[in-house]
Parts: sequence; structure tokens; C-alpha cells
Amino acid sequence: MQPMHLSLQIRPNVPSDELYAVVDAVIADIKATGLPHIVGPMETTIEGELDQLLAIVKQAHLRCIELGATRVGATINTDLKIGGLTFDEKLHQYR
Repeated sequence: MQPMHLSLQIRPNVPSDELYAVVDAVIADIKATGLPHIVGPMETTIEGELDQLLAIVKQAHLRCIELGATRVGATINTDLKIGGLTFDEKLHQYR
């Protein structure tokens, strides 16, 4: 399989004073995968293979529930290109 990009915006339904802690836990889980990722103010973009990325989406939902969310919404955006993609390919001109 080839590398692709998936952006994940996770929206756990938790009290507002718990929101950042839950989102931070999801980001920590993403970091622990060792996959290249970029954390943004609205979403985190991850580079990896499709199965890996979808497993991360699943884990993010489960982590939110584990941390007390009564409901979890998400926005997922993907980019798959024949031959694969890298962050450098997309962002080199901005670095």
C-alpha cells in the first residue's frame, strides 16, 4: 500500500472544561503510533497507509468514550494519490 493523508477533527461530547484533556489524549495516541502527523488548531493530519489511518480513527472514537464522552462526532478528510503522498511534497514550499 502507499502512504496517504487523513485529517481528523474529533468532537467529543464532554463538559467544556474537559474538552482539551480528551482531545489531547487522542493526539497523544496519534503521536504514539509513530506516524508522521501535523497538529493544527482544528484538526490533525496523519500520513500513513489506509488501514493504519482508519484504525486511528476508530481508536480516537473509543478513547473519547473511555474518557467520558457521551457522543463523538468527527470530520475526516482523505487524500490518496497513486504512488503515494508525503507532507514534504505538499508543504516544502512553505517550510
